[in-house]
Amino acid sequence: MFLGLHISAFNYDGGVDQLGLTLSGIAKTAETAGFRDLTVMDHVFQIAMVGPHDDPMLEAYTALGYLAGVTSTIRLGTVVTSAVYRPPGLLIKSVTTLDVLSGGRAFFGVGAAWNEQESLGLGLPFPPTAERFERLEELLQIAKQMWSEDGGPYSGVHSQLAATVNSPQSIQRPHPPIMVGGSGEKKTLRLVAKYADACNIFAGPDAGRKLAVLREHCEREDRDYDHIEKTSMVRGDPSDLPALLAQLRELHEAGFEGVYLTMVKYDDLAGIQALGTVAGQVATW
Repeated sequence: MFLGLHISAFNYDGGVDQLGLTLSGIAKTAETAGFRDLTVMDHVFQIAMVGPHDDPMLEAYTALGYLAGVTSTIRLGTVVTSAVYRPPGLLIKSVTTLDVLSGGRAFFGVGAAWNEQESLGLGLPFPPTAERFERLEELLQIAKQMWSEDGGPYSGVHSQLAATVNSPQSIQRPHPPIMVGGSGEKKTLRLVAKYADACNIFAGPDAGRKLAVLREHCEREDRDYDHIEKTSMVRGDPSDLPALLAQLRELHEAGFEGVYLTMVKYDDLAGIQALGTVAGQVATW
């Protein structure tokens, strides 16, 4: 099992003036501590389960580009990006650029989006639920096409691209790993089975059952279930590592291969190092 550090807050000691330096320290500490991945959310307002909506929040791909410049080995991505906030071609171009400039360390985490408040606040697209999922599937198709040798047009219900040229191409071939995030049994997990290399499913009592549903979708899509990396997300408390290990063991036994840890205080570098000792232990499972 691997661990990733998922950064969901930027209200660090030292304030905005020191935010870049603090974030650099967090990234470097996570890399040396043994985390495989370093991820951010794709939000423009803070989400309610983390803090007030006007807490500091960085734009995802600008932040990931910065993180690529201060690290050298850790994988970088979003858990997960919105399928509707950016035009599909531009979004895939952003992920490709991150992959190229990081030396092949990007992955593409994506979901249908849910935060209407931030969309209305900054005037971002937020169509009805059914359309968001339609756009998500079209985005996944466009991603596969742009990361292939086919630079021709794409015509969907919602997206029309006259030329899917993508130069330079991603370093990772055939493409950066694709993660679809979410636990919806009818739509989201079907898209995982059809298009994705990884999934991210909420931890909880029914997490194991969600994997069983994913297996059923894989059978219908003629997809090898074992080729999809199963991940989840939990809070990592450096002060209670035994409890964290027990939770991770439970997820591992349910069939999860990776977990992204969130923290209450990300600029606690000693805490990140302590969580890194857990990463070393679960790597043997």
